[in-house]
Parts: sequence; structure tokens; C-alpha cells
Amino acid sequence: MAFPNISDILATTIESRTRQIADNVTKNNAILMKLEGKGKIKTFSGGSKILQELSFAENTNGGWYSGYDILPVGVSDVISAAEFNIKQAAVPVVISGLEMLQNAGREKMIDLLDARLSVAESTLANLISGGLYSDGTGAGGKEIDGLDAAIPLDPTSGTYGGIDRATWTFWRNQFVDAAAADPTTIQGLFNDLWVQQVRGTDRPDLIMVDNVVWSTYTESLQAQQRFTSPETGNLGFPTLKYMDADVCLDGGIGGFCPAGTAFFLNTDYLHYRPHSNRNMVPLSPNRRYATNQDAEVQILAWAGNLTCSGAQFQGRLDLNA
Repeated sequence: MAFPNISDILATTIESRTRQIADNVTKNNAILMKLEGKGKIKTFSGGSKILQELSFAENTNGGWYSGYDILPVGVSDVISAAEFNIKQAAVPVVISGLEMLQNAGREKMIDLLDARLSVAESTLANLISGGLYSDGTGAGGKEIDGLDAAIPLDPTSGTYGGIDRATWTFWRNQFVDAAAADPTTIQGLFNDLWVQQVRGTDRPDLIMVDNVVWSTYTESLQAQQRFTSPETGNLGFPTLKYMDADVCLDGGIGGFCPAGTAFFLNTDYLHYRPHSNRNMVPLSPNRRYATNQDAEVQILAWAGNLTCSGAQFQGRLDLNA
């Protein structure tokens, strides 16, 4: 006899693992792990869009004075917000009537669900990890507004977060374009991009690279002592150091960083914004039956976006010219 509450087991098994699933997605992604360490993972609870506050100008009342000079106290509009659409992702976990019969015991059913959930978790994690590099146009505009949207190849055009880069220069990322690089030139290109992003203590703290940039940069360090980051290295990410930023490989097998690319990220101005009620959770606790099949399903779901509050502090090196 099939276990009568298979849907309940399916829903409660996902429910009991949701925090673990969200944590595992974060810990298996260098960008999200860095953002978590900076306190830049913040849920939102509602609204038609995700608003990311930002400062776009200095206070015009600031200035020098002497003695009884009149101090200006006019209204100075310096705070605004970028607007980001809520993006959604889901992975259904399905079990057929035959599988219910074949896995009649509770323990057998849980083993089957664990296997299915492990696949669902890794699938959703890969969807989000790939989405973090996207331009937001994938799947008909349903994909995350990732680094390709925040840090494009052309910083002077396009609208990002509802702000037109052609009009607002503060919303343009830094960019270095090179036809190629070798171990003798790669550090010079890094230097050129890094210096454009420094403002006081603001500077890149995470550099995500593909296989080509990683191999070239690594070879440039062969005759030198290599410095790795204990925080990222201890969690299994291949890392080197440039200045005081972690250089992290997102290549190898199944990496997502675009070929010939290095993203110089200042994670103080990047934010991962999942919805508080849709962060790797079952879509609903109710039973879901297929109307024309002998099957039941639960859906592991996520909603949110990657947002930015300082595009000018982000940089991109492209070796594909």
C-alpha cells in the first residue's frame, strides 16, 4: 500500500530543508558568500518592484564659512532609488503514482525524496549562479539582472535599475578593453581598471574571473609568492590576491563567468535581495495533483533579484576585443 500522506511528506521534507537549501546556495557561490559576509543579503517583503536606495550627488549646502556668515539650509535632493523587477525561479519535484507504490514505506519514500530534492537544490542553485552573470534578458526577460546588466561592455548606454546611463554618468561602470593579455601585461590591465574604481576607502574587494584570465594572472605570479584568502579558500573556492581583493575562479567545469572576462566588484554596493516568503521554499504546502496524470508535485521556488547601489564602483575587464 502506498503511504497515504505522500504529499504531506513531500511538502514537509522541503519545508524542513529550506533554510539549509538557501544556506547551501550561498556557501557554494563566491559572490553570494562575499555579500553575506558584508551583510548585503537582505530580504524584502513586498511591493511591485525592489527599490535599492542610492546617493547620486553631494549635499549642495556644504561649503566654507566664517564667523556670522549665513549658512545655506535649502533642500538638497541627494537620495534616490534604483528600481528592479522581481524575478522568479522554480524547480518542480514530481513523484508518480507508480513510484508511490514502489516506495511504500516511509523510510523508502524519504530516501527517494532526498534524492529528488538534492537534484532540485543543485538545479535551482545553478539557475541562480548563472543568473548572477546574466543581463536580465534570458528566458524572455525573466532571468536575474546579473553582472552583465550591472557592469556591461558599454557603460554609456542602456537603462539599468530604471536609470538611463546615457543621462546619468554616476551610473556608469568602469571598463577596460584589451584585444588580448599575456602574463607580462595582465597585471598592468588589472592596475588600469583598479585605479579607476578607488575613492578613499572604496575599492574592489572581489574579482571574479574565467579560465582565461585566471590562467594568465596565475602565470604572471609564478615567480612570486602567492597570497590566498583564508576566508574564501577555506570554503573551497580557488582564490588568489590582487591588492587586497580576492581573485576567484568561476570557470573550470560548469563555470558561469563569461570567457575572457574579469569582474572587479565592490560588494559594498551590490545586494542580493530574495523575497522573505520565497527564498528556496515550497510554493505551497497544499497537495498538487496532475489533472491528467497519476502524479503529485511540489515546487521549490525563489523570487528576488541582484541589485546595485553604486555602478561607478564596479569594473569589467574584457579580453575579447
